[in-house]
Amino acid sequence: MRKKSILITGGTGFIGSNLASYFLKKKYKVVVLDNFSRKGSVANEKWLKGIKGDLRIVKADVTTDRTILQREVNQTDAVIHLAAQVAVTTSVENPRNDFIINALGTFNVLEAIRKSKNKPPIIYSSTNKVYGGMENTKIKSLGTRYIYKDFPLGISENVGLDFHSPYGCSKGAADQYVRDYARIYGLKTVVFRQSCIYGPRQFGVEDQGWVAWFIIAATLGKSVTVYGDGKQVRDLLYIDDLVQLYCMALDKIESISGQVYNIGGGPKFTLSVWKEFKPLLEKNLQMKIKSKSSIWRPGDQKIYVSDIRKVKKEIGWSPKISVEEGVKRLCLWVKENRVLFDEIYS
Repeated sequence: MRKKSILITGGTGFIGSNLASYFLKKKYKVVVLDNFSRKGSVANEKWLKGIKGDLRIVKADVTTDRTILQREVNQTDAVIHLAAQVAVTTSVENPRNDFIINALGTFNVLEAIRKSKNKPPIIYSSTNKVYGGMENTKIKSLGTRYIYKDFPLGISENVGLDFHSPYGCSKGAADQYVRDYARIYGLKTVVFRQSCIYGPRQFGVEDQGWVAWFIIAATLGKSVTVYGDGKQVRDLLYIDDLVQLYCMALDKIESISGQVYNIGGGPKFTLSVWKEFKPLLEKNLQMKIKSKSSIWRPGDQKIYVSDIRKVKKEIGWSPKISVEEGVKRLCLWVKENRVLFDEIYS
């Protein structure tokens, strides 16, 4: 029986390395394609090489190395496209580079699939930022957090798109290209508009991966910057739950092709980014955390919670790992890998 193969772009990143590990253990032939621009990518590569299985790592860039990309797409059974510029603040500083990586990079992947004979399915990692700052959404302040007045179950896929920030525009453009390539060219595509994903192998920085960054910074004795008032609410999804979803989606690709899903912890797994996270963090790390305040960042939603009813109904998936358990696991992983963080963040 022929071994199934999977191509993961951005495969030495946080989500990519966790997915690569999972599929290696499932006896897939795994090809990781990455340009190694992200902090921690070399460490994740080393970790992946220690896992028994059929792994091939290709150093290439989806924006420039189209011949290599086409070769890899031509010989895979499925594509998970994660390669991206992932920070709003970085996109504001360099919008052209953000566009090239997110919009053009995704276009190149889609074109490679369209031109291939095998036409592998693709799952694209999009973002909740396609809904913009949601300034007109009615919210209210309640103690340590903000809550929706009109969306008790969170934001559904029916809410209008409103790309805000260069990052929102580039990811949103890619999101719509992926969706439309299913309609126009008949490709098997799925878009996941992901909320806050966190877990081991995440080398967070100040402008992206805030859950991991706060834990890493606190562990290293660094001060963290809290933007806004710290009452912003996000739904959190632990990486193991997300990995399960990607696998389930590939199994159901024939019935869900062309669909878009909001993906996150949903209303049950929410946390305010500082007012509620700080005491949870101090409990797990058993230390006081230094912080400083700064102004709101552009496009920063006061609250974003995913309505995950559609993905539950059509794929049969729902998150299992609570915020308390997930944060506990991530704190433990960071503490166990303190030496690694000393090297990367020195």
